[in-house]
Parts: sequence; structure tokens; C-alpha cells
Amino acid sequence: MACYFNLICLFVFLCIILPRITTDEATHLNSTSIRELLISSYQESLQIVQEASIHSGQQRSSPSSSMHVFTFFRQTEPETLETSRAAEVFQTTLQVLKNRVRQRCKRDVTVPELLSWEDVELIAELSQCPPVTHPAICLNSHLNKYRSISGICNNRQNPLWGAANTPLVRWLPAEYEDGGSEPKGWNRGWLHNGFQLPSTGDTITGVQSCMPFFRSRPACFINFGSDIQQALQRQQMNVITSFIDASVVYGHTPRLESSLRDLSGLNGKLAINDQFRDPKGRPYLPFIATQPHSVPSACQQGPHGERVECFSAGDSRVNEGLPLICLHVLWLREHNRIAEALKHINGHWSPETIYQETRKIIGALHQIITMRDYVPKIIGQEAFEHYIGPYRGYDPTTDPSASNVFATAAFRFGHATISPILMRLNESFQRHEHFPHLRVSNSLFSPWRIVKEGGIEPVLRGAFGSAASAVSADMLLTEELTDSLLIFNVTQHMDLAALNLQRGRDHALPGYNAWRSFCGLRRIKTLDDFKKVVRDYRVTERIAQIYKHPNNIDVWLGGLVESLLPGSRTGPLFACLIGKQMKALRDGDRFWWEAEGMFSQQQKAELLKGSLSRIICDNSDIRKLPRDPFMLGKYPYDYVSCDQMPLINLKAWREEKSQDLKQCGTPRKIKNGDFILSSSYGKLVALYSCYHGFKLKGAAAIVCEGNRWSDQPPQCTGNRH
Repeated sequence: MACYFNLICLFVFLCIILPRITTDEATHLNSTSIRELLISSYQESLQIVQEASIHSGQQRSSPSSSMHVFTFFRQTEPETLETSRAAEVFQTTLQVLKNRVRQRCKRDVTVPELLSWEDVELIAELSQCPPVTHPAICLNSHLNKYRSISGICNNRQNPLWGAANTPLVRWLPAEYEDGGSEPKGWNRGWLHNGFQLPSTGDTITGVQSCMPFFRSRPACFINFGSDIQQALQRQQMNVITSFIDASVVYGHTPRLESSLRDLSGLNGKLAINDQFRDPKGRPYLPFIATQPHSVPSACQQGPHGERVECFSAGDSRVNEGLPLICLHVLWLREHNRIAEALKHINGHWSPETIYQETRKIIGALHQIITMRDYVPKIIGQEAFEHYIGPYRGYDPTTDPSASNVFATAAFRFGHATISPILMRLNESFQRHEHFPHLRVSNSLFSPWRIVKEGGIEPVLRGAFGSAASAVSADMLLTEELTDSLLIFNVTQHMDLAALNLQRGRDHALPGYNAWRSFCGLRRIKTLDDFKKVVRDYRVTERIAQIYKHPNNIDVWLGGLVESLLPGSRTGPLFACLIGKQMKALRDGDRFWWEAEGMFSQQQKAELLKGSLSRIICDNSDIRKLPRDPFMLGKYPYDYVSCDQMPLINLKAWREEKSQDLKQCGTPRKIKNGDFILSSSYGKLVALYSCYHGFKLKGAAAIVCEGNRWSDQPPQCTGNRH
């Protein structure tokens, strides 16, 4: 080996070429050399990441950038930015280290060969990756009664399972071209099963064109001590929680949650828009917070009238489409409606208790509507029974974290169901006389159309009163999504299909055949095999011609072209992947609505009366609709009056004052914080917490003992801003 004798080559020589030396002197030299090498690589990576961040920021803020649309709409929480930057530094340090060895020693060496677990932990510490989360943090009693907003401590032994800002889990090992971080197809000369992977780009006007593409945010690996190769690979971050927990309504960080609440109202409600309401006085979502003299939000504006900024919600994607905005508005109104009712039913409840109990009910409704009304229609009843089955109770050994293949491929089946036209219907479910149908491309990021064009009702009627696009193998996505997606003062169009394919490669997802094997399905070996699965000979022949080898087919494309299962909107592969994920989300959730101790039997019976149709009735002007809005019905024959829709009786949540509370009295309120009441070891406990931005000073818990509280309430110090 031609190798200049320097520190790096000494390191390689000692660690790789020669047997490990066990003398104290050699061990000391080896560890010292490694540490110096890692620190210098880390220092170089800091500069690389900083320069890349500046360059990326300039591109994203440029008016000519086709990604300009995302500069606000995918606004990222500070916690996410901090963690993803640490992961980026970690990954860059590894790459710098690898390049130094290759350049100086004229030899490719894989990073796992170079590093021990101690080295990995050192790089993680230097990069400022979050420290390992110990189960001891979950012992605090206030985390037992209600979900944490980030999902942490849902599982007491594995606190980060399902939590926000953690890696998407791998059900199959990642397939990076360099084994660590390079996306599949990164090296054009690289052969997969003897062939190059086809490009994920579309030809525009006969000329091959490249679209801008930003890699998904990396995540710091959180499970040291398991598999060092996986710890060193690039993993993608799940910014939100994995659970079906209504975090799209409430947010996934304390800061975001606090910004969405009406804390000054002392009523447990969510904040509402202070500028606009619908004709009946119903609220809209609040606008995004802007600083004085700052640039207005980038949402589209109508031709006349006041500005309508982007809406704010628990999910940053709220403004992407009008139906999505409408659903967010419904849940905002439903929360405040329930909170108002609970306040009257239980006058002794604190605002925090009202908020948390309402959030708990909304979360349960999300779970019921999703699992009972939606998922069986997506994967089919047979697949639902096979992969999900009846609920058997909480299983603390089940990891509920969202899988990479589910988030990146399987659950993107829905892109093929988007119609090119967004219908807006009047009270007779006919074309609206004042607000015409819209092409999808003209409805994106346009909250002004809700505020200025009839509220949520025309869009909602169009959503459940018209059919979704039929999925067919020869026309997967509407041209609205492949030819004219997300145009904001740019000349270049975006292609959602190409983005999905490239995203799968960015995440190093194994190919279609690997996932069929994972699901126990027969691998595709020949064109005839593929034709039996797809049943559209032209499509199978075209895919075979493009990919050259069945193992090279991207999982999103392969899953999408499969023939649909009976009574479903997916083929066998996606039914399997979605079913397995939904079972994990249910069984691994300690706060699942059916879990022991979550709700009383009477409350469960009332929750089962809930439906999306009833929520629409209670929070809009729509008075007739199908009992099941996920099924297309013919108006007026298949529609029923709201009076015939079951109504949840919230009196099931009535809670009489306990004898202890009567004796000790209501705990004292505090400024910039609140309390909830809980029973611990047979005693009544007031658990205090501060709003985001404030710190607790004093005892967090006071106990009702005899006829008095054991201590003075704490204080919340600091400044929210």
C-alpha cells in the first residue's frame, strides 16, 4: 500500500492492518491518535456544514428558486433545527474522516472498520447530538395522566419510542450506495443487479431537466450499543410524533403547543383568528405569528380586499390545500366546543384540566375515526383483520415509531387519489353558483379562499360529495401534480411522482422485491410474475424496460401499480405495510383510547358515537351529509339530517368534587402556569406546571393532607418571549 507516514496512516496501520497491540504504550498512542483525528475531522465538518447552510439559505430565499414555496410553509421548530444540525455535523464528520483515509492511504475503508463505540459517542458529543434519554425521566407523575406533547415517555422503558424529532425506524436495513449516506443512484456508473438505476426526473418540452431537491433532515442515532453500522448510517428524522394523538391540532413541541393555546382566556380553549370569522360568527385558525415590520407570509392572496395570511396549526402543512385547511378548522372548533361544555359540566376543573381532558377526547376521536372508519377502506377489511385484528391491550414491547418505508412510500399512496379538480358545491350539492371549481394548482396555499369565498362549507361538500380519483396503473398521478405542482413566481414546474421516487432513494429504501419478501409475498422474478400482480401488460412491460431488473424497482412505484385488493384503495404490498404500521401505532400506544384506565366504560360507549359527520354537523352550516363521509353517497337519497346523527353525551365526563377537595379547597392559581389534580397513593395531589418559556420555582406537587395543602404553590419565573 502506497501510504505517506503521517498521523492518519499510523491510525489506519495500527487499527486495521496490524493485529491489535495490547501494550499500554501502543493502546495510549492508538487512542490519542484516534481522538486527534476525530477532533480535527469534526472541526472541518463544522465549517462545511456552516457554508452549506448559508448556500442553502440563499437558494431557498431566492425568488427564482422553485423551492421558494417551502421557505415558510415547512417552517421548522427550533428543537428540530438544533437536532438535525447536530446530525448533519455528525454525518459530515464521518465523511471527512473517510475521505482523509482514502486520499492519504489510497484505500477505501468503511467507517465501521475505523471506529469503536467510544469513538462514535465522542463524535456524537462533539456534534451536540442529544444525550441518551434514560427511563428515569419518565418517573415524574405528571407524565402518567396525560400524553406529553412530544410523545416522550409514552413507553416508560423506551422514552423516545414514537417521540418527535427521532429517527424513522428501519424495518429492513438501509441500502446506501456507499453503505453510509449516499442515496441510491448517486453514482451514475454504479450498477445495481448489473444495471444503472433509471433517473427519477420528467422530461419537460423534450429537454431533460433537473428539479431542485433537498435531502430529508438527518437524525441523531438514539440507540447506542446496538448495531454500530446502523448508528453510523444516515437516518431520517420524524419531526412530529408517530402516535395518532391529534398532534396535528395541538403541535408536537411545548413552544408550538403554547402558541396555539388561548392561555389568557383561562378556559382551556385553543386560540382563534382575531381578524376574521365566518358569516355565523364561527372562528377560523389563527394566523402565523409575525414580527412587526417583518415580511408577510408567502400564502397566495385574492385579487381584492384585506390580506389573509397563512394559518397556524399543529401541523405546518395546514395551508397546502383547502380540504386540509377545512379539517383543521373543524378540529379547532370541535376542541373549543367540547372545552366550553366541560367547563359548564365541571365548574371546579382548572383551565389546564379542561384543556387536557378535551385534548384527550379529541385524540380518542382521531383514533376511532382513523382506525374504524378510514383504514379498513384503504387496505380492505380482509387485510385489516389479517394485519391489525382486534385490540388486545397495550403492549410495552411494541415500538410504535413510524417506519421509514411507511412514511416515505406506503402512505404516499394517497397522492394517486387526488383529483385534478377541487369541487365546491352549494347546499343542494350542485356546482356552486358563486365559487366555481378550482384546479388543484390554483388552490394550494390559499387560505384566502376559505375566508373570502364562502367559508369551509363549499369545500367540505365537494370533498365528501364527489368521488376521489380512481387509481389506475397507467395513470398514477394527475398532471396537476406531475406537471404544475407548487408554482410560486417560478418558471420551472415540479413533479410529485419524481420527488417521491427520489425521496425513497434519499432514504435508502430497499427495492420493491425486498419489501414483498418482508411481507411474505412472492418475489417478482419474471415479467409474467409482474403481470400477475399488476394486470396491465403495457405498464409492466414499460417498467421492466426502464428498470431492467425486478429488484431495482422503487418500492413506491411498485406498490402503487399493484392491482387493488377487493374493497380497498391499495394493493397487497401497501396493505401489508400500512396494516403493520397501524397495528404498531395502536398496540404500542400507552394512551390508546381503549387501553385500560384511559376512559370509563360509559365514556368509551359515548366516544364510539363519534364520527366525522357529527363533527361536521356541530361545527359548520352543513345540515345533511352521509353517515359515513368516507363513502360516496348519492344526494339526497344517501344523505341524512344532522338530527339523525348520534351525539356524544359529554355528561359522561361529569366529575363530582372529591371529599378531599372539599376539605382542602381548590388549590391556588399561579401566574404563567396552572395545575391538574391527580390521585397518588390514595392522596389528592395538585401537580403544577409552567407555560412554555417559564421555569418552575418551588414544589411542583402539593398534597392535600388533613384539611390543608402541604405547601405553598410554586411560582413560574421567566419571560415567554
